[in-house]
Amino acid sequence: MGTALEGCRILDFTHVQSGPTCTQLLAWLGADVIKVERAGEGDATRTQLRDIPGVDSLYFTMLNHNKRSITIDTKKLKGKQVLERLIKHCDVLVENFAPGALDRMGFSWERINELNPRMIVASVKGFGPGKFQDCKVYENVAQCAGGAASTTGFDDGPPLVTGAQIGDSGTGVHLAVGILAALLQRHRTGRGQKVLAPMQDAVLNLCRVKLRDQQRLERTGTMHEYPQYPDGKFGNAVPRAGNASGGGQPGSILRCKGWETDPNAYIYFITQAAAWPAVCKVIGEPEWINDEAYATPEVRLLHLKPIFARIEKWTMTMDKFEAMDVLNQYDIPCGPILSMKELAADPSLRASGTIVEVEHPTRGKYLTVGNPIKLSDSHTEISRSPLLGEHTEEVLRQLGYAADDLATLRAEGVI
Repeated sequence: MGTALEGCRILDFTHVQSGPTCTQLLAWLGADVIKVERAGEGDATRTQLRDIPGVDSLYFTMLNHNKRSITIDTKKLKGKQVLERLIKHCDVLVENFAPGALDRMGFSWERINELNPRMIVASVKGFGPGKFQDCKVYENVAQCAGGAASTTGFDDGPPLVTGAQIGDSGTGVHLAVGILAALLQRHRTGRGQKVLAPMQDAVLNLCRVKLRDQQRLERTGTMHEYPQYPDGKFGNAVPRAGNASGGGQPGSILRCKGWETDPNAYIYFITQAAAWPAVCKVIGEPEWINDEAYATPEVRLLHLKPIFARIEKWTMTMDKFEAMDVLNQYDIPCGPILSMKELAADPSLRASGTIVEVEHPTRGKYLTVGNPIKLSDSHTEISRSPLLGEHTEEVLRQLGYAADDLATLRAEGVI
């Protein structure tokens, strides 16, 4: 059947995480992604957080599968000419340079559009237009500026960033959606366009329920599903909610057997209204089903702390997987707290291709995430990340460069 994006060529000027997340996702979906790097150096993550001396780091390899790497010195005239050919050859240019970097290279939107009116230019930036648009942004800065940190953690502690890379990888996924939409529109119009995904905007989009809560708080002065209710006080901004679910179904992280020595011996337990009678029976409190203090979701909000304390007495009698087995029999929503070690060994994730083992010529075998998007007619084969400049000559031959041309470019340090 081929792949979903077969025939689509991506010129990848991205580095570190946000941009490479986007282009790797497109590569997984079948696009030919040509990663442009600086000779002798390459993407900064090739050397960051190395665990094997002289070998591309896991940071790089896990963000650059299924791509081809070429090296070009774009500061040289002939390097710029190579880039011009690439722009004419490709469908999409993706970049996460500092603001204005492409313009300084001589490749403004106007120049790119002149070379290839069908070209889509997709950019990750820290902030959109406004007073911060020229600021440099990294993952945790985006989480803080996008509202995630102020609403994460416990109310009596400082703001916290999350382990999920919602600033970098989250923005990369948003950018990929924008690129696919632009490609679909180009199919109708024949025209390229610019696609922008600011990191602040992407994080805020992922925090939309907190913006919902801000408006509710301003209107009512309280939010019944938050742990500050009914005994605490609310300020004028959405507070940190601990492990509360943030939705209409109260939830909490509860200890399981072995929690004293295992930092992940916990389960997330949701007291869904429809499952409340089953919850009462499972934990040994059947009289709570008709008790006026617990009979409705509204009155239970007044007693969530003692309710979860009682449920935790039950969860602590078994490990998290045993608790899952019991709760799933009654359709009680729950989920184990899984460590990275547990996820890496999960046989179902291996079978589905979500965790993949890859062979690398200098690193050997390593684990990586696979394509999280499964298409029935477009299977994803995960190939290793490229060595620096591994495909330079291959790509340039496809652009029409002859052997003598390549020899000249090498001799002049262009490639």
